[in-house]
Amino acid sequence: MLKQIIGVVLAVVLGVGGAWFVAGFLSPDETLSQAPLPLPKGGDFTLQAAQGAVSLSDFQGKVVVLYFGYTACPDICPTSMATLKAALAQLTPAELSQTQGLFVSVDPERDTLEHIQRYVGYFHPSLIGVSGSQAELLEITRRYNAFYRKVEVPGSAMAYTIDHSAILYVIDKDGQVREQVQHAVPPAELAAAIRRHL
Repeated sequence: MLKQIIGVVLAVVLGVGGAWFVAGFLSPDETLSQAPLPLPKGGDFTLQAAQGAVSLSDFQGKVVVLYFGYTACPDICPTSMATLKAALAQLTPAELSQTQGLFVSVDPERDTLEHIQRYVGYFHPSLIGVSGSQAELLEITRRYNAFYRKVEVPGSAMAYTIDHSAILYVIDKDGQVREQVQHAVPPAELAAAIRRHL
């Protein structure tokens, strides 16, 4: 019994000591949790919108804010789109004219092109919603280091949900990914990221 107690005490002491040791040698900027995500390769793509084919290169000369999500998403996508809406509201008319929001639905099984456009239009009239085949979406999301997967929900009216990453990609006027912004940042941070590349 005494050996067990001593073993527990030693484990606690070593654990605290190890944490102190690591904290002492790593500054906050060097911790893995706070390290910036590496920028993805990204690149041009063409998907379908309600008004026809849309390519990223169509917006050459504008800063594009790109997001991968789906319209039935219960929380993350509405939060992301609300952040984008509020960020766009902080831009001047001249800045807004040089900015394009692009929502890519990763749920083509359920999201019609017309429904996607109605969804994004609720947040801002300038936003464009697009989607494509699963093969197209997988190829594009891989290039952007984005993630999504279908999750069956037996007994649910929705039948399935989609787990997905929640990054707003800020793409410069030449089509290069320049920043990755978390979906729930203060809108002023996203507006500042857009302005940096106008």
